[in-house]
Amino acid sequence: MLPQSQLHHLAITAVGVDRPGIVNTITRHVSSCGCNIEDSRLAMLGEEFTFIMLLSGSWNAITLIESTLPLKGAELELLIVMKRTTFRARPPMPTTVWVQVEVIDSAHIIERFTDLFYSHQMNIAELVSRTQPAAENQPPLLYIQLTAQSPAHQDATFIEQAFNKLCTELNAQGTINLVKYPQHEEKMENNDESTESR
Repeated sequence: MLPQSQLHHLAITAVGVDRPGIVNTITRHVSSCGCNIEDSRLAMLGEEFTFIMLLSGSWNAITLIESTLPLKGAELELLIVMKRTTFRARPPMPTTVWVQVEVIDSAHIIERFTDLFYSHQMNIAELVSRTQPAAENQPPLLYIQLTAQSPAHQDATFIEQAFNKLCTELNAQGTINLVKYPQHEEKMENNDESTESR
């Protein structure tokens, strides 16, 4: 396996009509070119599916996938977008926040929640939303699931109060959970203490 410094990276987005086996066909092609899938996301949007991947591999492997994937995409009637990228080590994110919201659907709702986390200097790692069509005598409902991460220098506890305030303002039902992960040094110290106490 190549060291990280010698790996090349490629971000790929594939969009098309969903059909059985399409994801397996794409991943098999990626493997046949000698690339590794570092990260991936898949989402269904109406009748369309979106598959996002971050690939790594040697220069030859990445060049091969760049030249052959558009042809494979044409066979599968997929729109393929590719972009070379670089590996970037993520800064420490000791706090992760999970949010769930149920609210009557209206314009700018998702924007209000993304802006809330942006204003608290938190990175949004994942966002899922779906709208439930209006039932008889009932308005359409919007469901939001959001995961955000707080940098080491930021106190994430302030987000709870701000989130609850926004939910009250929007008449939304929301839950928020904060999980704090100890830094590497703290983990090592805790492991040592646990070992000594046995």
